[in-house]
Amino acid sequence: MFNVSSNPHVKDRITTQRVMLYVIIALMPTTLFAVFNYTSMFGLKYGIRTMLLVAYCVATCVVAEFLFNKITKRPNTVGDLSAVVTGLILALNLPVTLPYWMAMVGSAFAIIIVKMIFGGLGQNFMNPALGARCFLVLSFAGPMNKFFPADVSKVDAVTSATPLTQIKTTGATSTSLFDMFIGRHSGTLGETSICALLIGAIFLLVMKIIDLRIPLTYIISFAIFMMLFKQTTDMTYLAEQICGGGLVFGAFFMATDYSTSPITKNGRIVYGICLGLLTALLRVFGSTAEGVSFAIIICNLLVPIIEKITFPKAFGIVKTKEGK
Repeated sequence: MFNVSSNPHVKDRITTQRVMLYVIIALMPTTLFAVFNYTSMFGLKYGIRTMLLVAYCVATCVVAEFLFNKITKRPNTVGDLSAVVTGLILALNLPVTLPYWMAMVGSAFAIIIVKMIFGGLGQNFMNPALGARCFLVLSFAGPMNKFFPADVSKVDAVTSATPLTQIKTTGATSTSLFDMFIGRHSGTLGETSICALLIGAIFLLVMKIIDLRIPLTYIISFAIFMMLFKQTTDMTYLAEQICGGGLVFGAFFMATDYSTSPITKNGRIVYGICLGLLTALLRVFGSTAEGVSFAIIICNLLVPIIEKITFPKAFGIVKTKEGK
């Protein structure tokens, strides 16, 4: 039996496994820098801890997906590497001090609750890693906002709080823009080094895994709304807001998730504007210094509406007076 469908027929050699492999490769500079960064700031113990957090998250995601498929008698989907990507992205959204068991609970939540219960890859309504991160923030607010190890004696303004937290509480940060770009400051494992993130983003762009519509629209609209809400044109402040948190990480690696972002070109632009607006609102008027994770999962829920509004009309269809 042949599966016959109407034309046009588009063939592509790239597979889901290949896409996920490229994403894993793109995240390697950020992951390796996280190990180096926390080793240099807090000692070898925390460099090893960084690697273990990544390992535990990835392993838990893979095992959770395997067991879920086994129990529900579904085909094994671990080989598509999507569970590995979910675990890696979740780990990079965690602070180095988070207890391992909390990371594993979040990983199981990402796979079972956000992804597999709704049908698996391509049918989840929000990004699994970010859904799990928000679950952990709401469930374990204290540990999820603890970026400085208690057993490290050297405490200073650079390492004791993230740049965005300093800006939120005092109106300024002691971390230079250069250190923000390189990544010499506290934060979640994957958000600190803009340089490492851009290396991975360029790789994804070259391999045509993502395009620039969502990330560029997101970052530009965020900057515009921040200027409007804060009534400022201070470029240094805007640069600190862009480089000091998870905006670049979210824009290139999470907002562009195939399953939870629009497929239409205009829809991606609208999606990016919504992301920029929500992130700016949360950072300026919310109690949190961040806002990227919640902005993305909220906009994930808006994707069906965005696609319905921006879906192009088929060639040759004429709209009647009745609106049909």
